[in-house]
Amino acid sequence: MIRTREGTVAEICVEREDLQEIRVEIGGSRMPALVYTDISGRVAKGDRVLVNTTAHFLGLGTGGYDFVIANLNNTKADITGAGHIMKLRYTPLQLKCLAAEEQQSKLHSVIESFESLGGRPVVTIPLHSMLGPICALAKRLKPGVKTGYVMTDGAALPAAFSKTITDLKKKGLLDIVVTCGNAFGGDLETVNFYTGIIAAVEAEKCDLVIVGMGPGITGTGTRYGFTGVEQGYIIDGINTLGGLPVAVPRISFSDTRQRHWGISHHSLTVLGRIAKTTSLLPLPELEGTKLEYITGQLREHGIEKKHIIVFNRGEEVLQAMEDYGLKTTTMGRNAEEDRDFFLGVGASVMALRGLLL
Repeated sequence: MIRTREGTVAEICVEREDLQEIRVEIGGSRMPALVYTDISGRVAKGDRVLVNTTAHFLGLGTGGYDFVIANLNNTKADITGAGHIMKLRYTPLQLKCLAAEEQQSKLHSVIESFESLGGRPVVTIPLHSMLGPICALAKRLKPGVKTGYVMTDGAALPAAFSKTITDLKKKGLLDIVVTCGNAFGGDLETVNFYTGIIAAVEAEKCDLVIVGMGPGITGTGTRYGFTGVEQGYIIDGINTLGGLPVAVPRISFSDTRQRHWGISHHSLTVLGRIAKTTSLLPLPELEGTKLEYITGQLREHGIEKKHIIVFNRGEEVLQAMEDYGLKTTTMGRNAEEDRDFFLGVGASVMALRGLLL
């Protein structure tokens, strides 16, 4: 079930082509809400809107926003542009797009003729917060590198929801976004992450391709009950395409939850149980007891025998973030508060030196 309420647009705070951030008055209170213009069209101050208030009512989710379902002052919308592939399929909000794979697309032949990645490294991330630091350090190491992000449907579905994407593109750190599966709103749309990777590499000629979910990972505290399991089959998919998967692990010694201490149980499950093929697993060079702890985790879960482990220093990512003015946080913690998390991300980029950078 969803919780809906009618409200009145009281203020438009942010105006973008693909999104409006508004304040909507519902029952005497003004609440922040988002309008995805691909779904609801644009709204104006004073418009009556139908709002999904479920997440705010339950206190859930990233951002604390309600979501506009429809503009009651403008209930008619028409399809524009080419394409027949549906996203958010078989829901009242299903929307069509021109997918790179379909025959109407000028990229159809490129996708169809693909043979192999030829050993090319492709990075896969378990958390959206890793995207910015990776792009920043890659651009610092090689300013001309073309970066592409294949956004899966493991978390937020609209690319417009990601402030990270908006910021990175504005700063010239992220060049292309491909939204795959039921994710939508990228520069290119694809049916799955396989063709998303192919489109980024073959059609857009990206040097560095990063695959992972948008903001808002779902977790339950159980071994398999989190959407980050996708990293395992993304590793396998990259191998299927003839690439070299570079698996960025989730590492922290600042998280108070024991299951996320050291290498997170999410990464241990993905690397030890979900992925059936080998990846390049970069790890940061940490001091004594921390290094002993994570190497013990790798042994315990059979990861050291399954994946190719390389150690690199990751500190340069901190300077890259400062250079480009990135204020990235992970679970609310910044680079000073969760240094090891960011060193892990930095080590993954440093592992690409001599391969891509």
